[in-house]
Amino acid sequence: MTDQLLLGCDHRPRTADTALRQRAAAVIPGGMYGHQSAGPLPPEYPQFLRAGLGARIWDVDGNEYVDLMCSYGPIVLGHLHPAVEAAAREQAALADCQNGPGAVMVELAEVLVGTVRHADWAMFAKNGTDATTMCCTIARAHTGRPRILVARGAYHGAAPWCTPRPAGVTPQDRANVGFYTYNDLESLRAAVATAGNELAGVLVSPFKHDAGFDQEPVDPKFARGLRALCTRAGAALILDDVRCGFRLHMGSSWEPVGVLPDLSAWSKAIANGHPLAAVLGSGTFRDAAASIFVTGSFWFSSTAMAASIATIRALREQNAVAAMEQAGTALRAAILAQAAARGLQIRYTGPAAMPYLTFVGDRNHELAAVFAGAAVRAGVYLHPRHNWFVSAALTDSDIEKALVGTAAGFAAVSARLASHDESADRSDEQGTSSATTQESGTRT
Repeated sequence: MTDQLLLGCDHRPRTADTALRQRAAAVIPGGMYGHQSAGPLPPEYPQFLRAGLGARIWDVDGNEYVDLMCSYGPIVLGHLHPAVEAAAREQAALADCQNGPGAVMVELAEVLVGTVRHADWAMFAKNGTDATTMCCTIARAHTGRPRILVARGAYHGAAPWCTPRPAGVTPQDRANVGFYTYNDLESLRAAVATAGNELAGVLVSPFKHDAGFDQEPVDPKFARGLRALCTRAGAALILDDVRCGFRLHMGSSWEPVGVLPDLSAWSKAIANGHPLAAVLGSGTFRDAAASIFVTGSFWFSSTAMAASIATIRALREQNAVAAMEQAGTALRAAILAQAAARGLQIRYTGPAAMPYLTFVGDRNHELAAVFAGAAVRAGVYLHPRHNWFVSAALTDSDIEKALVGTAAGFAAVSARLASHDESADRSDEQGTSSATTQESGTRT
């Protein structure tokens, strides 16, 4: 396929999307909020989507894409997974939001306790921020101490104590939060020593996945050192498994490392797109969890819990973790080959099921935006500054179509770099000509 064809894979005009953006601007602050407004996507991206099935999604103008973002993580089995949707419909036909929870709440707690090694109990909420905040609250209730340590640059939610945007946040909101450097055990030891007898817990991601930066696997020595420090200090080791849970392992994401947390926060993939979050904990923290007051108007809703049970069952039956690893490995090999064929230097970091692509020397993600814009025009939805997600629904044909999009992205980057080189050459020529003229004038 020629570069011209790759660069010209435009979809239908975004007339419906444009109209919705205009309407949204009148009734929604900024026209959009949250992760869809943080670091705006390139202009080629649609804002509003209409449908999803398997590993494909469609925008409101009918354009089709291979989905490599999976709703930023929740879609682990593919959109509208039949068994998950059947379980959700069956429960919804009985009741969803009632005066109290349904029996499905106990059933799901039993499933999770039987699935995740460190878990002796479970509590439920709706969002990842709910879960990480609950973990911190339980750690403080258990220890009677205020201080929580987090890695610099890590994302743990959107509440004032952890949001990456400072607007509306007061110093008091973060007065009891301290920082360490991920994978740097000496930095962690220093932060623990500074916290002293005020340390309630340490919050940590399964691997370093800060937005906009190359991903970094956890160093097992760091994980073991963290476990030892928390045990020695009587503080909670809190694993934020919101993004990674059930994508890397059918237990908590640090089970393969051999390190078990005291508390863990879950959301995203645990119900394949249905709104649910969970906190799992060891028996040591059971009384503290029972002592705090947390609730929400929709936290006991049954439909998402039924969907979660079906999701966990399907993940096991389909051997989905291995399937995502296999598909992600194939995608990585092909993308690396595409970049090498064009002589482009890229870094492709993170687990195969949660990869992130950057261009070496790419300032302000300029080339990443060019790449992503061309890719989405060619029918693959990925992200220039956030890790991608591979679902278990990704087939060989989906991968083939995705690679058409990434090839278009690399072609666009090559064209941009060539354009920059030509501009630099013209600049050099003009500079040489000017210098020659000045020199000639001096001689005259």
